[in-house]
Amino acid sequence: MYPALAVAQTAISEWGLEFEAPKATAQPPISSIQPPVLWLGTRGGMEAEIVARAGLPFRAIHGAGLHAVGVQLPLNLLRLGWGFFEALGVVRAYQPDVLLVTGGFISVPVALAAWLNRVPVLVYLPDIEPGLAVRLIGRVARRIAVTVDDSRSYFGGRVGKVVVTGYPTRPGLAKATRSAAQAHFGLEPGRPVLLVTGGSRGARSLNRAVLAALPDWLADYQVIHISGRLDWPAVEQAQQALPSEQRARYRAFPFLHEMGQALAAADLVVSRAGASALGEYPLFGLPAILVPYPYAWRYQKVNADYLVRRGAAVLLNDVDLAERLARDVRELLGDPARLASMRTAARAAARPGAAANIVHELAQLAGGGARP
Repeated sequence: MYPALAVAQTAISEWGLEFEAPKATAQPPISSIQPPVLWLGTRGGMEAEIVARAGLPFRAIHGAGLHAVGVQLPLNLLRLGWGFFEALGVVRAYQPDVLLVTGGFISVPVALAAWLNRVPVLVYLPDIEPGLAVRLIGRVARRIAVTVDDSRSYFGGRVGKVVVTGYPTRPGLAKATRSAAQAHFGLEPGRPVLLVTGGSRGARSLNRAVLAALPDWLADYQVIHISGRLDWPAVEQAQQALPSEQRARYRAFPFLHEMGQALAAADLVVSRAGASALGEYPLFGLPAILVPYPYAWRYQKVNADYLVRRGAAVLLNDVDLAERLARDVRELLGDPARLASMRTAARAAARPGAAANIVHELAQLAGGGARP
């Protein structure tokens, strides 16, 4: 979601597009949508809220994954078919010049509908290894944008479509400064800051390990903890139970829109190894302890290994969280020379201008000009 949002916002800025932001998340008729950018997404969840916050019109269609078993699989196939006909109607009514998709099950029916209507498709792969959706869309896409060069090897005979753009980060994300971030969160200058995030829904094993380690960490460090909404009640309760001196060093949130501020404030981040780790941490030169999600194929492990090989991150397996997390954090924050080396390695992995690179590719597909 966030890479696509970064590209949409960059396109609006670079092409000088102006439109009135929608006033609600309710779906208006397609005929009434005049803005030059339309977002198609999933029903439910946080996507509609975040897209509306960015001021973009949002349209939800049905969809479901293909990894279900038993009776759920035919139901999911039915939802995908429903989503395809919804997407077909949107494409024919909205008549886009170009389509950007970033993977996920919702992308497949939309990309197929666009392809059938001769709308050029660009698929962007945030992770290093493509999932099933990106592999399928790659067959009909005119261009395949990837974050790093390592991804080329996964596309075989379609490698001629591949262009390495980097990971697109939202405009303004890197404008956050350390001093402004410290003031934003009310942090004490000079005391190390640890950022922990498990994504928008959170990571239960990570949250539990963090709560267990807080009394040790807060004796010396400040912690910004983005727990996700599922575990927020337990995190909020733990926060209130801390002694007042430790509670003053702990900033906990179920979700944080001002992610740039958190990244700028941190000396070290602990997180899953989703695709954002490939773009946002290098952008800030931020050393990381990466804990790949163990139940989703190997995409996060491949992402983590990429940064570990470059010296920008340390890998910690989910099964070892309870035993090692508190110790590993203390070892890294207690070794300034190693942190400095990791910061240098992280910055070397950054690829600024990725969103603009994808915008350029979209413009070329839409007709070769600077603005579709």
